[in-house]
Amino acid sequence: MSVNLATQLREGTKKSHTMAENVGFIKCFLKGTVEKTSYRTLGANFYFVYSAMEEEMERHHNHPILSRLYFPELNRKQSLEKDLYYFYGSNWREEIAPTVAAKAYVARIREISNTEPELLIAHLYTRYMGDLSGGQILKAIAQRGMNLSEGEGIQFYEFKDIPDEKAFKANYRQIMNDLSIDQATADRIVAEANAAFGMNMKMFNELEGNLIKAIGLMLFNTLTRKRATGSTELAPAAE
Repeated sequence: MSVNLATQLREGTKKSHTMAENVGFIKCFLKGTVEKTSYRTLGANFYFVYSAMEEEMERHHNHPILSRLYFPELNRKQSLEKDLYYFYGSNWREEIAPTVAAKAYVARIREISNTEPELLIAHLYTRYMGDLSGGQILKAIAQRGMNLSEGEGIQFYEFKDIPDEKAFKANYRQIMNDLSIDQATADRIVAEANAAFGMNMKMFNELEGNLIKAIGLMLFNTLTRKRATGSTELAPAAE
C-alpha cells in the first residue's frame, strides 16, 4: 500500500525547513552576502555528504524500494569535484577535510544504510529536492556574491542530465507517493528527514565564524535580525 510519502515529508518537515532558513549563514546567503572561505568549506562538506549518499544508493540500487528512486542523473559528486578544483586548485583532495558536523552527517548515512536502508529516502529528499528547487536562484546569488565567471565554482547547481527540472521533481514525488511502504516506515522516514535538516543546520552553523570574521559582527547582526517565514532555498528540500 502507498502512504503518500512525498506529501507527508513536505508537511512533516515544514517547521525544520523554516528553522534551516533562519540559520545566520543561510539568511546572509539569501541576501547576497556570500563569503568565499565559508562557501568553499560548505562545498567540501557537501562533497563528503553526497559521496556517502551516492555510494550507498549505488550499493542499494537493486533494493525493492530504493531502486525506485535510483536516479544517477541527480548525483552531485562530480559537480562538486569541479567546484573544489576551482576553489582549492589541483591538489584540492589534500586541502579538504570534513568538519565535525559533516563527519556526523556522513556517519549517519553509513549507519542507516547498513541497518535500515529505506531511511536513505529522507536524505535523498532533503538534499536533492532542495537542490532542484532552489538551484538556479542560489547559483545566481553565489555567482554575484563572489563575482564568479559563468560556470566557475557553481557546477553544484547544474543538473545537466535533467533537462526539465520541474517535470523531474513532479515525477520523483509521484514515485515517492506510490512507494509500497507502511505508515510506520513513513513515520520513520519523516523523522529521519527532520534529523537531516538538523544535520544540515549544524554544518551551516559551523560556517558562521568565518563569515562574521569576513563581514563583521555588526553587518552579520543586521542581515540576520529579521526572522524569515520560510521561502526558498539553500535550506534543503525547498518545494
